[in-house]
Amino acid sequence: MICMLGQTPPVQETIALPEFALRIGVAVVLGAMIGMERQWRQRMAGLRTNTLVCTGAALFVAIAAMTAYEMSPTRIAAQVVSGIGFIGAGVIFRQGPTVRGLTTAATLWCAAAVGAMAGSGFLLAATIGALAVLIANVLLRPLTYRLERQPEADLAEDAQMVYSLHFTCKAEELQPLRSLLLQTVASESLRLRSLSSEEIEDGRRVIVHAQLATLGRHDELMEQLIGRLGVEEGVSAIRWEVEQQTIQTRGEQP
Repeated sequence: MICMLGQTPPVQETIALPEFALRIGVAVVLGAMIGMERQWRQRMAGLRTNTLVCTGAALFVAIAAMTAYEMSPTRIAAQVVSGIGFIGAGVIFRQGPTVRGLTTAATLWCAAAVGAMAGSGFLLAATIGALAVLIANVLLRPLTYRLERQPEADLAEDAQMVYSLHFTCKAEELQPLRSLLLQTVASESLRLRSLSSEEIEDGRRVIVHAQLATLGRHDELMEQLIGRLGVEEGVSAIRWEVEQQTIQTRGEQP
C-alpha cells in the first residue's frame, strides 16, 4: 500500500492473544507430527528439532500479525526461509562418496514453511502441508528403494565376473580332465582365460588352476562345472571362488 508523504500509514488490525495461542499451538502439533517420523527413523533432526523449527517460524511470522504498522507481513517469512538454510546445512555431511542428511535438511525446510503458514493464520493450509511432508517421507520411501535397486540389477547384468577353479587329480588323469574342462566350458556361457597345472607329491598328483570369466554372476554354472569334474575318477579335491568383478558398458563381452 502506498502512503502519501506526511500521511500516517493505516493501522493493521493485530491478532488477539487467543488467536495467537491457537496459531502457535497448531504449529507445535504439526511440527511434532513431522518430527515424530524423523525421530522414529533415528535421524539427527528428530522430534524436538522439527517442532522447534516449526514453532520458531510461526513465532517470527506472528510478529508481523502483532505489529500495528507492519505493511509487509511476508518480509519476515522471507527471512525465515533464508535463516533455515543455515540449520539445514548443519545436518548435511559427506561420508566417502555418499552425501547424507539431504532429506533431513529438506524436512526442516518444509517444517519451517508449515510453521510460517500456521503463524500467518492459514491453519488448514498448514495442516495440508504437514500431511504432504509426511506422505513424502513415509509413502515415497518404498518407491525410492525400489528405484535404487533397479540400477544395481542392471549393473549386475553388466558385471564381468572372474572365477577361479582349482582341482587336484592323479597325474595320469590330467589330460582327460583338461579336455573335459574345455568341453564343458565351451558348452556354457563361460570363457576360459587361463589354464595351468603344477605337480605335487613327486609328480604323482597335479593341481590344475583355471580362470574363467562370464558376463554377469553365474554361480550355478560353477557348481555344475565342479559337479561334472568332481565325479571323475582321480579327482581328489575341487573348489571354486570369485576372483574379481568389473563393471562393463553395455555391448562389451567378456
